Amino acid sequence: MDQHVDLLVITGPTASGKTRLGALVAARLGGEIISADSRQVYRGMDIGTGKDLDDYIVEGRQVPFHLIDIRDPGYKYNVYEYQQDFLQAFEDIRSRGRLPLLVGGTGLYVEAVLKGYRLIRVPVDPEYRATLEGKTMEELAALLASYKKLHNVTDLDTRKRVIRALEIEHYYAMHPEEGEDYPAIRARVFGVFVDRDTRRANISRRLRQRLGAGMIEEVEKLLERGVPHEALQYYGLEYKYISLYLLGEMDYETMVRRLETAIHQFAKRQMTWFRGMERRGIGIDWIDAALPQEEQVERIISEMARGS
Repeated sequence: MDQHVDLLVITGPTASGKTRLGALVAARLGGEIISADSRQVYRGMDIGTGKDLDDYIVEGRQVPFHLIDIRDPGYKYNVYEYQQDFLQAFEDIRSRGRLPLLVGGTGLYVEAVLKGYRLIRVPVDPEYRATLEGKTMEELAALLASYKKLHNVTDLDTRKRVIRALEIEHYYAMHPEEGEDYPAIRARVFGVFVDRDTRRANISRRLRQRLGAGMIEEVEKLLERGVPHEALQYYGLEYKYISLYLLGEMDYETMVRRLETAIHQFAKRQMTWFRGMERRGIGIDWIDAALPQEEQVERIISEMARGS
């Protein structure tokens, strides 16, 4: 085993099989998984976020996992909090002599850990927001693109998100001296690559499985618990489109069709983000998802053993 690695990362787009792969590798290496999924942090949001907890059971034993089910639905979790929660889990796992594995497809979270983004809790700035009120989404997007820092691709999903992203960048520019030191982490990064046609087929099949497993009923339960439609739509994808369906703004077939298209687009954006990570200096060893899963596991184990 490579003694110079503090963290093993397994990432990739949605429906690539990375969670099961991570669990199998963790079981072999005596590791524990830290989730890198921005929506699986929420309790009760299980089917829609793909929280397949059975994936963590290997040969009858559960691989320990962290940062799943740590916030109530309706809460707006952010990358600052994720960094804090990640470090706590990371240090806990290492203190017990085990290997942390960061597994998930939220590229912003993965990169925030690997690149050590500054830890700053940015307050709301009403005066700055007032300067943005008259701008169109296109103007806001252009302004956001003018900053050199990285942004989550979902920042452009809604006007609220792009304004918050601008507010954060404005704060950074005004307070360059702030920010806690983030520890350097020596990581080895693997990505699961799925060809476009297979990825689309996997997404379509999984969507129908989840609809059959009660995904609409899950959203109804969240609404019954008092989570408003607006909050659900903030989480995007499944929760956004099912919420609109339940509001009567589209029929079932339209909802499924638009949701399916949105997930395909999301997976494409994920791959764009990962390619960007490579351009920004993070090396990713890509593993073909078409390989038998045991071969994928052996590839990672052997690469870690060689330290290459």
